[in-house]
Amino acid sequence: MKKTRPERRQGAAVVRGDLVPESTHDQRLLDRRGPADWLHMDPWRVLRIQAEFVEGFGQLAELPQAVTVFGSARTPADTPEYEMGVELGRKLAGAGYAVITGGGPGCMEAANRGTAEAGGVSVGLGIELPFEQSMNEYVDLGIEFRYFFVRKTMFVKYSCGFVTLPGGFGTLDELFEALTLVQTGKVTSFPVVLMGTGFWGGLLDWIKTTLVETGKISPRDVDLIHLTDDVDEAVKIIVDADRRHGRQRDEERRATANAVGDAE
Repeated sequence: MKKTRPERRQGAAVVRGDLVPESTHDQRLLDRRGPADWLHMDPWRVLRIQAEFVEGFGQLAELPQAVTVFGSARTPADTPEYEMGVELGRKLAGAGYAVITGGGPGCMEAANRGTAEAGGVSVGLGIELPFEQSMNEYVDLGIEFRYFFVRKTMFVKYSCGFVTLPGGFGTLDELFEALTLVQTGKVTSFPVVLMGTGFWGGLLDWIKTTLVETGKISPRDVDLIHLTDDVDEAVKIIVDADRRHGRQRDEERRATANAVGDAE
C-alpha cells in the first residue's frame, strides 16, 4: 500500500512530508511562550497579514451579491442536513446570489454543490488547520487563508447575510461573531438565519430565557435571529432584507444629491 505523506495548505502554498510544520501560522501568532524572538518576528508577520487582506479583497471585489453559508464539516452526504444545504445553495443561486462557504466538506460542500449545480457562483474560503481539510470540488473560486481573522473579515465584507446550518464550535463562533457585529451596528441590514429548528431550537430558547431574563441582552436582540426549516423562507428573508437595504441606499443617494443641489 502506498504511504500517504502528510500535507498542509498554507495560504497559496501546499507543503508535504517533512516540510509540514508542527504548528499553524495562527498558533505561532498567538503563542507567547518560549524565547522572546517573537518580538522580532511579529512586525514581519504584519506584512504577511496585509498580503492576505490584499489577496482576499482583490479576488472577491467583483463578486455578485453574495450570501455566506456556515455549517459543520462533519455532516455526511446522506443526511437531511446535507440535502438542506444543497437545496439552499440551489435556491440562493436561483435568486441571483453567489454563495460563500468555508470551502470544506459536509454542509459547506452541500451549499457549494447546490450553487454550482444551479449555475451560480460558488466560493470557498479555506483556512490552514492542524488537521488537513481539502477544498471541496464544487468551489469555482477558492482562496486559502493562514489567519482566521482575515478569513472572517472576508465572510462579512462580501456578504449581505448569513445562513447557518447545523454545526459545531466553528459554526457557533461564526454565528455569534455575526450576531455581535449586527447587535453593535458594525454591519447593518444583515439578516442571520438559522436552518434547523430541531438543532437550534434549544439554543434559541436559552437565549430568550437565560440571556434576556438576566439582562445580558435586550429582548429586541432576539429579533436579530431568524429560525426556520423552510429553505424558501430562508431565501425570502435574505432577499427582503437585501431589497430594503437597496431602497435605503437609493434614498441616501437622493438625499445627498438634493443636498448638493441646494448648496449650489
